[in-house]
Amino acid sequence: MALTESAQRIFLGFALALIIGAILGILIGVSKLADETLGTLVIALQSVPSIVWLPLAMVMLGGGTASILFVVVLGGTWPMTMNMRMGIKNVPPILIRAAKTMGYNRSELIWKVMIPASIPSALTGARLAWAFAWRALMAAELIGRGGLGRTLMDARDFFNMELVIAIMIIISVIGLIMEYLVFRKIEQRVLSRWGLAK
Repeated sequence: MALTESAQRIFLGFALALIIGAILGILIGVSKLADETLGTLVIALQSVPSIVWLPLAMVMLGGGTASILFVVVLGGTWPMTMNMRMGIKNVPPILIRAAKTMGYNRSELIWKVMIPASIPSALTGARLAWAFAWRALMAAELIGRGGLGRTLMDARDFFNMELVIAIMIIISVIGLIMEYLVFRKIEQRVLSRWGLAK
C-alpha cells in the first residue's frame, strides 16, 4: 500500500515536472527577456531545497497528497528547466543558419531545429529531475502522510529496524531500476539516433 502510494505520487509529480520544466526551459532558451527575468528567478528557486516548501504547501493545500505532490514537482522542475535551457542555448549555430537559409520562420526554427537538437540535454534534465523528485518525495513523506517515507518514520518510532532496512533497500532498488532499465535504455537510443553513441 505504501509503495503504491509513493509510486503514484512520484510518477505524477515527475510527469508534471517534466512538462513544466520543458516549457519553462524552452521559453527561457529562446527569449532573451525571459532568460533575464524568469531565468534569474529559476536560478534563485533552484538553490532552495524543495523540502523547505513543505510547511507552506501544508498550510495552503493541507497535509495530504497535494502538498507532497507540490514539493515533488518543485524538486523535479528546476533541473529539467535549466537543462532544457542549456540544450536550446547550445544548439550548433550552423544548424540555425542552415534552417534560416532554407526559409524557416521563428516557430519552425524552434520546433523543427532547436527542440530536436536539445533532446540529449533534455534527457539529462529528465534524469536529474527524477533524482531530485524522488529525494523530495521521500523527504516530504517523512513529514507528511502515507507512502514509504511515512512508513519508514513509523518503523523507526516503533524500533522496527528490519522494516527500516527493508524500506531503505526498496528505495535503492527503485532508483536502480529507473537508472538501468529506463534512463540508460532511453539514453542509448537517443545517442544512437543523434549519432553520439560511442
